[in-house]
Formats: sequence, C-alpha cells, structure tokens
Amino acid sequence: MPSFDIVSEIDSQEVLNAVENSKRELTGRYDFRGVEADFEWANDEVTVKAESDFQCQQLIDIFRNKLIKRNLEAGIMDIGRPIHSGKTFSQKIGFKQGIDSATAKKLIKLIKDSKIKVQAAIQGEQLRITGKKRDDLQQVISLIKEQDLGQPFQYTNFRD
Repeated sequence: MPSFDIVSEIDSQEVLNAVENSKRELTGRYDFRGVEADFEWANDEVTVKAESDFQCQQLIDIFRNKLIKRNLEAGIMDIGRPIHSGKTFSQKIGFKQGIDSATAKKLIKLIKDSKIKVQAAIQGEQLRITGKKRDDLQQVISLIKEQDLGQPFQYTNFRD
C-alpha cells in the first residue's frame, strides 16, 4: 500500500548559514554603523540583540529574509517577547519542529472531512498517511499545502 509521512523539521546547518549571512549583512548596513547589534546561535535558537526595540525588529526581518533565501520557510520561526536589560534589547527566536498533537488532530480532521480514501495515523511527532492509490496521497499533499496551519510541513518516505 502506498504511504508517506508528514513531518516538520528544520535543517540546523541551513539555519546556522542564515545566521552567518545575517551577521555579514549587518556589518555592511549603514543604519547599524556604531550600533551594538548582533545575532547569536546557541542551543537551537537565535538571539538578536540591539540598542532599541525597532532595531531588533529590523534584525528579525534581516534574518527572515536570509532564511527564505536558504529555502527555509519563515513560518518555522517562533519569536519570543522582547527583553530589555540595561541599554540593550534582545529577542529569542526558536524554531518549530515536530508536529504537536493538536496540529496532528487538525490535520487528521482535515483529511477525514475531505472524504479522500486514505488513513492517517499519528506516529510520535509525525503523521503516516496510507492509501490504495498514489493519486489519493497526492490529493492529501495538495490539500495540506493549501491550508495555513502556522507551520511548514515536509512530505517524506513516499513509498509505493
């Protein structure tokens, strides 16, 4: 029986490359000359630091653009609240990985409501979709791509 898995993963190396590219752009930006601003990558999260909240938002926009250029969706970012300490502002950016149970249940309900003849099963932080026809599986993929669930998904292990 044909099947595939729906997963939500990020490539840490690509995120690290986006951080390095963001740092490189920061050194060339005229509006950040003489300003204490930086990107830090540690423990699978990025911290942006700047002298004002507005500059933090600019740094996040720079980072978002670099993620997109590295073929990572901006939807993977989980932006924390701004933290003000002393004369600097900082914000942590985490990354959404895995499919939580609430999102998995939404996906299963969406698939069942579509009346496509497939079965969906939650397997840890991923979903396994099985069906009798490849066309049905491809319909499920296009159905999920049309939805905005606040998280990007990848489709792996497509087997016949």
